Amino acid sequence: MTRVDYVKESELKGSMRAAYEEWLGKGKLSNMKKVLLQDEATYEAFMGWYKSWARLVEIVGQRAATIFAHAVSTTNGCLLCSLFFISDLRAMGEDPHSFAMDEKEALLKELAEQMVKNPTAVPDRLFDALRKHYSDRELVAIVGFAAQMMATNNFNSVLRIDVDERLLPLEGDFRPADWRK
Repeated sequence: MTRVDYVKESELKGSMRAAYEEWLGKGKLSNMKKVLLQDEATYEAFMGWYKSWARLVEIVGQRAATIFAHAVSTTNGCLLCSLFFISDLRAMGEDPHSFAMDEKEALLKELAEQMVKNPTAVPDRLFDALRKHYSDRELVAIVGFAAQMMATNNFNSVLRIDVDERLLPLEGDFRPADWRK
């Protein structure tokens, strides 16, 4: 159960009301957004995720970006975020627990796992391998997205944001990494 209340539409004013109505109209008013909309500064900070996501997709492609975000979220143990990316992988025809990856996807997955597990110990050999495919500017965007994804994971996990109704059938697919044990 979510640790804080969802915002009530009747309490919203100005830009937060407009944002609520926009997400509602798109059919994308998620439980996370219903919490974020309680605080404008926090909402605006987290909505930067969408711009970062678009840049990541531009650099690595939709499939690799989804694999990367899924790896961050499952390694971090975030149920809600993991289920969103499990849903996306399934929509691509992939089994989220067993799929083939090309070299770039495998490197991105490893980077995601390393960043979550110990960001101060991401090995140089991994960056050397990534540099064969990505410029420094692109690596900044990739690492920046992962950091935003980790913040989103932590927000959802700490506040125990409820799984969105459309994702409930996928809960059995969630297999968080057990590296902390």
